[in-house]
Amino acid sequence: MFSVCQSFSVGLNKYKISTGSPLSKLQRQFTIQCASESLHYSATNATDPASVAASINNSAFTGGVGKTRGDWQSSCAILSSTVVKQQQDNEKTNGVENVTVVDRDRISDLVPTGNLPKPLSDLIPTPAHGSETRVAYQGVPGAYSEAAAANACPNGEFIPCDQFQVAFQAVELWIADLAVLPLENSVGGSIHRNYDLLLRHRLHIIGEVQLPVRHCLLALPGVRKQDLNRVISHPQALAQCELTLNKLALNVTREEAYSTAGAAEIIAERNLRDTAAIASERAAKLYGLDVIADGIHDDCNNVTRFAMLAREPIIPRTDRPFRTSIVFAHDNGTAVLFKVLSVFAFRNINLTKIESRPHRNRPITFVDDDNGETAKRFEYVFYVDFEASMADVRAQNALSDVQEFTTFLRVLGSYPIDISPWSPSGGIHRYDVT
Repeated sequence: MFSVCQSFSVGLNKYKISTGSPLSKLQRQFTIQCASESLHYSATNATDPASVAASINNSAFTGGVGKTRGDWQSSCAILSSTVVKQQQDNEKTNGVENVTVVDRDRISDLVPTGNLPKPLSDLIPTPAHGSETRVAYQGVPGAYSEAAAANACPNGEFIPCDQFQVAFQAVELWIADLAVLPLENSVGGSIHRNYDLLLRHRLHIIGEVQLPVRHCLLALPGVRKQDLNRVISHPQALAQCELTLNKLALNVTREEAYSTAGAAEIIAERNLRDTAAIASERAAKLYGLDVIADGIHDDCNNVTRFAMLAREPIIPRTDRPFRTSIVFAHDNGTAVLFKVLSVFAFRNINLTKIESRPHRNRPITFVDDDNGETAKRFEYVFYVDFEASMADVRAQNALSDVQEFTTFLRVLGSYPIDISPWSPSGGIHRYDVT
């Protein structure tokens, strides 16, 4: 993972941040002057089917992805643009204007640009590079996200954010260079909020961190487990420790907090002697708490997968294991989803994840069945991860075929798989009670 962070930092030196007049607190504008190797496309050319087809034949899928960052960005742009269907400008669905043309960045999106989050105003922009990489994460010091950020960039400067969306915005506005955010947990499943935010924002996944999770029960010094009336933590942490808490025979209520380390911070700040937090051992040290029970998670193979997000994609390679993440919405019709997924099976590309989320702009459509009756049908977008690099011709051809069945397709990132070794982190059969 450190090599990914290093190569990202080197790549940043190719860009220069220029600011005009002094920035007000409510408005910061950043202009990226790209290196000469970067290629730019106009929205006019993007809507010309002949130009798009010629570009695909000459660049995107024949001979593979080029060797420069600009070539790779161009391939992503072409791939995105070919699936956008041209409709009348005034066509609307449920009162929401369809996103039917490629924007100036040539990356299609399901959310109108007018609905994107407002800019941040309370953090300091990143300085000119030469300094360490600045990494945003959600939570406070002691959070598992901070540990994942440290794994991703051991020499980085870490920026805590109170919400996932703020971490996305911090990178978009050059306040941070990277964001490290959780995507899924081996016990609790997907972090749906972050999947939705991946669709709303224009960041790229450039790497991943798989972090073993070891939960501890923390309380103020001198507090015993029989003194406790409640346990607070992040909802996922509470769910991951449910069986162990029952085994400890604690007569407590369980309440949600915005993060694990945040729960520890609350106890320390408010001097809550009847409350314990589920958090990491590092959080106990940071906030002056004692570990009442160690390793209280129910599953000893409790692992959270974090994504490293950046403004620019990395160049895919084939000399190491890569994962590619995409999101798409498919055409109406019989067995369309099967057809989409079969293009990977026919090429022996392993799918590691598929998940559906409601289509933000078209949650419900009305269709006529065989009896002439009108029925409601939910509309979804699908997130898919597969084990192949976008530098692999098989992956390029697979996505070329996927376009035939989709109304929207976006490559979220093609990035190295985290294959660093980790050991089980304890569990219900190993907890220690003091």
